[in-house]
Amino acid sequence: MKNLKIGILDQSVVRNQADVRGAILETIETAKLAEELGYSRFWVSEHHNSTFIAGSTPEMLMVKLADSTNNIRIGSGGIMLPNHSALKVAENFRMLETLFPGRIDLGMGRAPGTDRITSSLLNPSNDFSEPSYLRQLDHLQHFFQDTAGTERGFIYATPQSETIPMQWILSSSGGSSKIAARFGLGLVVAKFINGFATPEIVETYRKNFKPSYQYEQPHAILSIFLICGETEEEARFMRKTMDYILIEFEKGKFGPFPNADVVRNYNFTQGELERLKYNSGRIISGTKDDVKEQLTKLADDFGVDEIIISTMTASYESRKRSFELVAEAFNLNKFAN
Repeated sequence: MKNLKIGILDQSVVRNQADVRGAILETIETAKLAEELGYSRFWVSEHHNSTFIAGSTPEMLMVKLADSTNNIRIGSGGIMLPNHSALKVAENFRMLETLFPGRIDLGMGRAPGTDRITSSLLNPSNDFSEPSYLRQLDHLQHFFQDTAGTERGFIYATPQSETIPMQWILSSSGGSSKIAARFGLGLVVAKFINGFATPEIVETYRKNFKPSYQYEQPHAILSIFLICGETEEEARFMRKTMDYILIEFEKGKFGPFPNADVVRNYNFTQGELERLKYNSGRIISGTKDDVKEQLTKLADDFGVDEIIISTMTASYESRKRSFELVAEAFNLNKFAN
């Protein structure tokens, strides 16, 4: 395989005893670090009704991130399209492209990124159906191509940017792979959400892909949680922290980030250990050499040349070092565009 590109997905996690502003400032600093280290792109997520994650408005945060960096691609991972008006999404991202031409990614998903009640409040017309999602995607393409209109005339998504964002469809179960192929958009397989995602998702996408005004050929990316430690002992503790967080999520607990002592002294129940096995496909962890081997194999298995990683740790210092170790392992600076 040719040189593997690696990007970062940041969720602006609020750590224990840290304020929300601190979480956002950490995201900004991490974007700067990602560019310095040679990562390919930096995406931020959309979550609502959670005190654990501060990232609720990626399109707003992206303005600061792009302004704080110079060349790295900045994107959403993703905009949960049913929560929004397709016209407003088009306008937001054309504004971003006007400000930062050629650097903006629009990753989109159909999951709410929250509970259904909150999603309904975000967009009261949301009926959570696939036909509505497909209609929104179709409208979005017309807004980006300036072909939208009614019997009363054209409807333009302004500002009329010279370029438009590169669009990606997020898929965890595989159902959206055909949607990405149908619209001729990029595909991101969210293995960090569904550890059982298989290479068949990418194969289905490529088999059904129809060239579009954005992509002549299919382009797929894989995303996964990744933890990298200086030593095996450190990597094991970082992995336990990630495992603990996922268990808490499954219990419906989205509170502040647990402190290190809570995680270190926690003993998983037998039932929780079974859930850890179930979640194991969502996470890669280990030392620098271990992670490089696992990540390279994963890319080979899925036939992709780019992976987006998401890293949650007990401290910013360990998270920063994890990104540095991955960059060293893959010599990212050497191959950065």
